[in-house]
Amino acid sequence: MTTDFFEEEHHLFRESVRKFVDVEIMPHREQWDKDGMVPRELWLKAGAQGLLCPDVPEEYGGLGLKDYRYNLILAEELVRASGAGAGFCVHSDMVVPYITNYGTEEQKRKFLPRAVSGECITAVAMTEPNTGSDLNGIQTRAERHGDYYLLNGQKTFITNGILNDMVIVVARTDPEKAHGGISLLIVERGMEGYERGRKLEKLGLHAQDTAELYFKDARVPVSNLIGEEGQGFAYLMRQLPQERLSIAALAVGASQMALDITVDYCRERTAFGRPIGKFQHNRFKLAEMKTEIELGRVFVHHCVSLHNRGELTAEKAAMAKWWTTEMQLRVINAGVQLHGGYGYMLEYPIARAYADARAQTIYGGTTEIMKEIIGASMGF
Repeated sequence: MTTDFFEEEHHLFRESVRKFVDVEIMPHREQWDKDGMVPRELWLKAGAQGLLCPDVPEEYGGLGLKDYRYNLILAEELVRASGAGAGFCVHSDMVVPYITNYGTEEQKRKFLPRAVSGECITAVAMTEPNTGSDLNGIQTRAERHGDYYLLNGQKTFITNGILNDMVIVVARTDPEKAHGGISLLIVERGMEGYERGRKLEKLGLHAQDTAELYFKDARVPVSNLIGEEGQGFAYLMRQLPQERLSIAALAVGASQMALDITVDYCRERTAFGRPIGKFQHNRFKLAEMKTEIELGRVFVHHCVSLHNRGELTAEKAAMAKWWTTEMQLRVINAGVQLHGGYGYMLEYPIARAYADARAQTIYGGTTEIMKEIIGASMGF
């Protein structure tokens, strides 16, 4: 790890996050996996510890930390403890910034303090049953009627889908326009016409509540429009690099966790009278894992530095998201193999990490979409 990337205050923050994870998450992981979600109380405890939305300005209850290294630390510590079931990173890195950056003063005062405290759990609803990476295919429709919109449509694969108190919905407000016809609307818990569907059963990330959402003539006040009508696609494009950087941070953290537990296993497990880590092939595998993680970490740190300066481009974020998540799959797969039969048992953390990792190359834009972005930046 680069020794000069973090400063003393970052190390203190990491200690605080790690203590929180050890006390409030680690003892309950298995039960939350069975429940399919974490309790709301966890969000309130995280808010009380200052672990949610660290970049929200102090005037709205946040810490005002305009330094993405804090977000990076939170992602690393959560995933190293297999605590990614708590959708804190989605909340802090991917949803709340829409309010902070594009919301009205009224929206900021209404939502930001409660998002920081954990009282208001947030989600963002982009994906639809027939629309994934192609946002131009959005079919959810919002028709304006005076001082409100009538919202109709369906969303799926929504993280914090069950627990959310407000969801930012990507909807089409002008069917005649392509990207210019997309807007962002805040839909709140209890609004008539807003219904939660199934809590979806997933391959991994079992403690993260992922659900379908339905909007049937939901009346959304015009005051809940984020920014300007028709500018939703532009806002999404500006925020997606941070979302992809967050996923890359989770990928590096999960890979490091997989290496750590695999190294421990290779020291303890013996075959033919010696620890299996002593066999040359296994040492080479561990060396490959360690090297790939270090390369990924250095590049993520580079991207975080760019992001702190406002210079992170869409293609750099795509590079980080693509390479680190594919690296995560390679590293964890190697970890499972080195565990042998035990690597296939869900009671072992490496097996759970294997299941959790598979979504990383899919959500936030698939690996193939990331390569399209990079290729387009090269003029093709």
